[in-house]
Amino acid sequence: MLQPVQLFKILSDETRLAIIMLLRESGELCVCDICAATTESQPKISRHMAILREAELVLDRREGKWIHYRLSPHMPAWAGETITTAWHCLRDDVRERLEKSACTSC
Repeated sequence: MLQPVQLFKILSDETRLAIIMLLRESGELCVCDICAATTESQPKISRHMAILREAELVLDRREGKWIHYRLSPHMPAWAGETITTAWHCLRDDVRERLEKSACTSC
């Protein structure tokens, strides 16, 4: 089960925090959209997604050759509330990042 220290360690990485905020804003994103919005390579995003999946913060689904991610509805309520609180502070930046990075490869 996810513990507060574990969540804060996960979210202390800027890339993982950005991914979680992007998913909180969008609901679901393809890996190519996450790469575009974070300006990170696919292998780097995949490493971060593995950490987020292992912590059961995100779920994935395959559609053809692309993987789509979303926040897990099964995460503890306190973790969801923490993510939502952070999103309220960062939502304008997250929305701007999404607008600038529309991906067309998937």
